[in-house]
Amino acid sequence: MVYLKAWFKGINILALLVAVMLVACGGAKSNKGDEDAENKEAAKPQHAVLYDYRVVKEYPHAVGSYTQGLQYKDGMMWEGTGQEGRSFLQRIDLNTGAVDIVATLPSDEFGEGITHYRDRIYQLTWLSHVAHVYDSQGGELKTIAYRGEGWGITTDGTNLYLSDGTSTIRRVDPETFETLESICVTFDGAPLDLINELEWVDGHIWANVYLTDAIVEIEPTTGVVVGYIDLPDLRHRLKDNPEAEACNGVAYDDATGHFYVTGKQWNRLFEIEIIK
Repeated sequence: MVYLKAWFKGINILALLVAVMLVACGGAKSNKGDEDAENKEAAKPQHAVLYDYRVVKEYPHAVGSYTQGLQYKDGMMWEGTGQEGRSFLQRIDLNTGAVDIVATLPSDEFGEGITHYRDRIYQLTWLSHVAHVYDSQGGELKTIAYRGEGWGITTDGTNLYLSDGTSTIRRVDPETFETLESICVTFDGAPLDLINELEWVDGHIWANVYLTDAIVEIEPTTGVVVGYIDLPDLRHRLKDNPEAEACNGVAYDDATGHFYVTGKQWNRLFEIEIIK
């Protein structure tokens, strides 16, 4: 979460992978000696599939919103924003782009990802090591401390999943944030760093990859990226938007099967259909 506006344009998922090939969730074991053909075949990485997509509709988006988390819930778009003094939990009117701020974080906190878990809303902070827990309307109930950086958060309905900017996603207890499992995210056999905003969809985790225009689909039991979309063409639709930074923010509408995507200080929010 650094301010590197000039880096974002023209960077894609494959270029990023070259830079993170040496970043590992754990030490790779040296494979010495001969292996039989069956073991070699089993060791081959699963290659991620590049999906196509189409833009279904465009909506206005408040250019002042430094998007860190996005979620579509019961017909309402929710957004968590970042930067000290500008970190909010807010609702978005899709048709007008108007925002309704329902919670304001302390001025020294940098807001991060959000998710709805049962009748609560969770909002992470970047370096403050604390998550804010709200009721379904945004009234704050409590805070929960956690270790490490906070980037993205989602839920499978039972547990929460947190990203911290590395290639690791942690499955945690919703009440204590105790780590129950660490998942190493890999792309074509290599650990994939900079996992950011998260969304749980049909048993898989979809995640923005920071500093790219890519969103990856992760199989959570293995951490393997099974597919991805690359969205640099959306930037060409951002007219008169010099403030636009990283593509960040992914939400899902289970009624239509469509995704909503936007970015930090983007003036547009896009509804897309993924074509597999």
